[in-house]
Amino acid sequence: MNWTLDQLEAFVTAVNQGSFSAAARKIGKAQSRVSTAITNLEADLGFELFDRSARLPVLTPEGKEMFTEAQAVLAQCQRMQSRAMTVSTGEEISLTVAMDEAVPIVSFENFFLQIAAQFPLLKLTIINGSQDDIAQWVSEKKADIGILFHVKSLPDSLDFMPISQFYQSLVVSSRHPLASIPAPSVSELNRYRQLVIRERVGEASAKPISSNHWHIDSYYYIAALVIRGVGWALVPEHLAKEEWYASELVELSAEHIPDSLLVEMGVVKRRDKGNGKIMAWMYSELSIMFKGGA
Repeated sequence: MNWTLDQLEAFVTAVNQGSFSAAARKIGKAQSRVSTAITNLEADLGFELFDRSARLPVLTPEGKEMFTEAQAVLAQCQRMQSRAMTVSTGEEISLTVAMDEAVPIVSFENFFLQIAAQFPLLKLTIINGSQDDIAQWVSEKKADIGILFHVKSLPDSLDFMPISQFYQSLVVSSRHPLASIPAPSVSELNRYRQLVIRERVGEASAKPISSNHWHIDSYYYIAALVIRGVGWALVPEHLAKEEWYASELVELSAEHIPDSLLVEMGVVKRRDKGNGKIMAWMYSELSIMFKGGA
């Protein structure tokens, strides 16, 4: 096959415009050049694309098949050209974002909606974990940036940019014995099972208060088990207020818990990695989105 992209463009434009002369005007070439391009394409393919017996050319059955294929080829070429321009301007072609699964869902749904509209050619991968998972993935270059709750020190190879702060809420089921104690003491909490968040790749990322505790790698599964009365837990305040949990969770005062319940949320990236156009936009947009709190 010796057909060219110019021939495919002439063919597709002729079909879309309804005639060779209209295609020529659309492309900005002489009608004879469009006609010759299509004739040469037919010669290369070995069959006619148009029935020229009528006043205006009409696609043959073979032409209809080739029209679909030609559109796909030209679309792929346009995508390739766009990606080439993306590379030449320093804009990322693809990014992997590692996220703590307990970040505010609605806020980040809107964030990714904006990314889709702002950068339609970006290939985005989103993976979920907890703090140590995310830090490890970014450090090992399995993710370009991470969004996490900063509750412990991070590797020296990573930079952290805070974007918001959240409190943890002490929650139990309405049927749990602690539900009748508005402000339980540490000793009272220690009588019952605590459900503690942990990362998927290492040891627990949160220090348990109760000696009787389970480790679970998802805040959402923790909340589901709390509702079933399995134990009590400390979860991000926005999760405790989610509408599908709020009616079944009882939030207690954590005034007797000695450790700070304030957790910082932010973005991490490797120090040796520069910021392309899209990553710079992400940092700016996240700062704006959470300005004054989530």
